[in-house]
Amino acid sequence: MSETLAPDLVITRADFADPADAAAIVAMLDVYARDPMGGGEPLSDDVRERLLPALAQVPGAFVLLARIDSEAVGIANCFTGFSTFAARPLVNIHDIAVAPGHRGKGIARALFAAIEAEALARGACKITLEVLSGNQRAKELYASLGYGDYQLDPETGHALFWQKRLS
Repeated sequence: MSETLAPDLVITRADFADPADAAAIVAMLDVYARDPMGGGEPLSDDVRERLLPALAQVPGAFVLLARIDSEAVGIANCFTGFSTFAARPLVNIHDIAVAPGHRGKGIARALFAAIEAEALARGACKITLEVLSGNQRAKELYASLGYGDYQLDPETGHALFWQKRLS
């Protein structure tokens, strides 16, 4: 897939206390949530209200915003964790999204480059992410950037991402 790089693209680390950044985070996360790959439902009013204060309290959380002019067109919500086997930090990309009208312009690639730079600055040994098995476009992008499934030994199989929802 060829991409035309977005002119005037700027990626910044969001300031959770800045009203413009806070609004952009909520707006972009809502765009992602409404997408079929984000669940297809808008963010609830409760989540919209609690998101920034809660996110600001999470140690190691950081958000990268991609903007063209002043319009937010992409987001990466990331969290610093820890690899016990490497005894070093890791960065998990929890959400990454580009607004539908801006896809195919290199914005996701630019976000990944910014994530990698931030991860290296934090001394991280790796970057992790989850992807839906049916999200072929994302899987192709991630593979082209060097991401792949995780296994320690082929005989034990590939790692699976599981969840249990708590009420």
